[in-house]
Amino acid sequence: MSSDRELKKLEWRTKFAQASENKDNCRLVKCILKKPPSDRSKRDLEILKELEVLVSQVEERARKQAKAKTKLDEVLDPEEILEDKVCQLVGAIREAKTLAIYTGAGISTAARIPDYRGPNGIWTRLAKGERLGSYNLCDAEPTLSHMSITKLYQEGLVRHVVSQNCDGLHIRSGLPSQALSEVHGNMFTEVCTECEDDRIYYRLFDVTERTAVRRHQTGRFCTDCGSPLRDTIVHFGEKGCLEQPLNWQAAFDVAKIADCILCLGSSLKVLKRYHALWGMNRVKHRRPKLFIVNLQWTPKDESASLKIHARCDNVMKRVMEKLGLEIPEYKRHVKVTAD
Repeated sequence: MSSDRELKKLEWRTKFAQASENKDNCRLVKCILKKPPSDRSKRDLEILKELEVLVSQVEERARKQAKAKTKLDEVLDPEEILEDKVCQLVGAIREAKTLAIYTGAGISTAARIPDYRGPNGIWTRLAKGERLGSYNLCDAEPTLSHMSITKLYQEGLVRHVVSQNCDGLHIRSGLPSQALSEVHGNMFTEVCTECEDDRIYYRLFDVTERTAVRRHQTGRFCTDCGSPLRDTIVHFGEKGCLEQPLNWQAAFDVAKIADCILCLGSSLKVLKRYHALWGMNRVKHRRPKLFIVNLQWTPKDESASLKIHARCDNVMKRVMEKLGLEIPEYKRHVKVTAD
């Protein structure tokens, strides 16, 4: 028994020593590679030769890190290129029989709501250890893009909108709930799941102040049956089960027949996982044309018919002008269901 314990200790010490040596060698290789080739000594070259495998690993890791960093860069198309791309997008909207629009945080940045992965996004700033401060989303108003989408729907040019945002701005813009799938919930709605068809309450305030992951009761009660109300937010790791406002069925139904999908301000890193939204179960030549408006790289760029590097409001303003449609003015009036 004692010999077995000693053997395990020896194995652990050996592994620890190897790990320490590899770490030191890795630092040494990185230090040498930072030098210009002309400044490397004979001993440096000997070390790189001796540690050839490690050198390859370090260089490959550096290439991957550089590639990942470029994906975070924001790119703006030059004016002449942007104009040409917008014309192509307008042509696609006119020709589409069934157009679906998918929206992400980038559509709401003009309303002073921070996005997630941009240079000043929530996750980017958290990764840098910065404080986020406070944002009063109750005062946020629909952007030019929100109002444009509502007008396009009213004109019959858009069939359905799938949004990852919880800010409630699509509803405030006048887009009817049946034309909208808020797949991550809405922080201004709470629901009674005991009432038939899930009775929904739209609020002027954030209903999530007392809620959290797997703890969704808001502390208020249904005026009809008296049951506890719950928020509609879908947190990471949770599976959204509410019929409304998530409205997944409508999202899947439109994806089956859509011949064109326009993605506005979404990184698509979450939406890409929902294969049913992209017509992937259809024959390849019958899959919908994909148009993406985003400043950063998305995992769907290679599949897109067109990628526009621009801000959503800038693109949608041009689109509406070329379609000859007036963008409605937002008027702040909301009918509130009493507590």
